[in-house]
Amino acid sequence: MNRKTLLAVLAILPLAATRASDPPSAPTATPVKHPTLKSCNKEATAKQLSGKQREQFVKDCTAGKTPPAPQAPRAN
Repeated sequence: MNRKTLLAVLAILPLAATRASDPPSAPTATPVKHPTLKSCNKEATAKQLSGKQREQFVKDCTAGKTPPAPQAPRAN
């Protein structure tokens, strides 16, 4: 093995070992804690809301200000 190549490998190895021992960073995305627009629109349709009432309901629903609709149990 060439002396320069050997020195280069020996210089890089400690850096690679240090990089591998660093803990992984925390995920940056936060999980969604409020209902989606689609589910809020379905709920507004089920309640037969329209106009300003529907608009306000959907706005509050997506902001998480309204209680979630009870979900029906799924049949298996």
